[in-house]
Amino acid sequence: MKYQSSRGKYGAVSAAQAITMGISPDGGLFVPDYIPSINIETLKPMESWTYQQRAIYIMQLFLEEFSPEEIKDCVNGAYNQQKFNHPQIAPLVEIRPGLHIQELWHGPTCAFKDMALQVLPRLLTTSANKIGENSEIIILVATSGDTGKAALEGFKDVAGTRIIVFFPQHGVSEVQKMQMITQEGSNVHVAGVLGNFDDAQSGVKNIFTSNQVIEQLQQQGMKMSSANSINWGRLLPQIVYYISAYADLCQRGSIQAGEAINIVVPTGNFGNILAAYYAQRMGIPVKRLICAANSNNVLTDFIKTGIYNRNRSFEKTISPSMDILISSNLERLLFELTGHDSQRVSQWMDELKSTGRYEVDESTRNQVQEIFWSDYATDTETLESITAAWDKYHYLLDTHTAVALNVYEKYQQQTDDNTCTLIASTASPFKFGTSVAQAILSPELIEGKNEFEVLETLATETGNAIPEGIKDLDKREVRHHTVTPATEMKEVVLSFLNIK
Repeated sequence: MKYQSSRGKYGAVSAAQAITMGISPDGGLFVPDYIPSINIETLKPMESWTYQQRAIYIMQLFLEEFSPEEIKDCVNGAYNQQKFNHPQIAPLVEIRPGLHIQELWHGPTCAFKDMALQVLPRLLTTSANKIGENSEIIILVATSGDTGKAALEGFKDVAGTRIIVFFPQHGVSEVQKMQMITQEGSNVHVAGVLGNFDDAQSGVKNIFTSNQVIEQLQQQGMKMSSANSINWGRLLPQIVYYISAYADLCQRGSIQAGEAINIVVPTGNFGNILAAYYAQRMGIPVKRLICAANSNNVLTDFIKTGIYNRNRSFEKTISPSMDILISSNLERLLFELTGHDSQRVSQWMDELKSTGRYEVDESTRNQVQEIFWSDYATDTETLESITAAWDKYHYLLDTHTAVALNVYEKYQQQTDDNTCTLIASTASPFKFGTSVAQAILSPELIEGKNEFEVLETLATETGNAIPEGIKDLDKREVRHHTVTPATEMKEVVLSFLNIK
């Protein structure tokens, strides 16, 4: 299996090359040249497998030049009881008949990004060795909140790598910010960006495609790669948990093998729901992929109209990891739906860069609408969903999973579809504890308390423990103080790397 650039101006590469490079030199994203299939007969024995066994099997299909032993080492080194606090890694919770939540936040940083970013450093170092890459690999990351900490934790002290994370200085929760700026490790760097996530993401993409930076790094024996979901090595492990969830639903008798399910994903950069799309393409029976947005509803508008338009006001919401107007992974979907037509995809991406919008053709729009359904939730609706889930099911939602539940209920109201449904739960409620507390606790319980005092109150009142990855964050030493305008991110990278 080879990997193509979605923009078509760079030759096919191996999986190891795609993972090591992160992004194609032509600015495109690497996509496998075909999607392996899994049938119901293959899925049946998976029901009794561990999460690790499922991951090894699925990832091997996309990583043909990796030995079974290499993949096994990567998977078992990532998904274990030292890293994850639940033996099932990504457990399902049925909150009412036919509605299941897959908790993807039992890793070290309490967010779904751990599912990919605990295994990516292992895939990356294995890939680099495989292709004889001797350069020090510089991991560049833009984060809307969760990827940054998960990447820092995954790459901390990994030999032959350094990691630089940029986050919107005023666009993440206090817990997310403290997780990043207190990060330990001899090879980690963190900087706040005076701007939003899109500014940080555009800055990182510009650095990746800057010949000047590439040459300066080469002179120092360095090469850039990415831990964002633009890296195929980030996306691949996410496909695993949707297939795993389907096997779990069959195993517990919630569905019969071959029965279709709906999958609801709170979505910003489109990577998580794209992984569900790939699981569907591989053979998991899916009726609808439900794309749940917050007030930055550029994806909802795209799915409904075929027009992607980021020329709109940027909203700061209580679900900040979804505060995104440029959804990078949508490019991969368009490449797939157009039959790998890199010319059309390049044209749309050029239009997006120059005008802030593009409109897909009717055939592509119709395909999108056959597969996806979308709506969005306001902050008020998000809080109402947290309240309702606690009152009805005694289940505590974070602000992103609450968006998903709200949008799913809108879907049900509009379609009367009672298909068994899986909601991807992307973060521990304690990562966004102030908003969660506002939704379920009386005002006098939290009045005058800082975010970390609110977490203690939330834990006491709900009987849920604060996860280790968040506990006592406010008592940790702040190690990273850099704040930069988006226009100076390149200089910050060179400064961190001591390149004049």
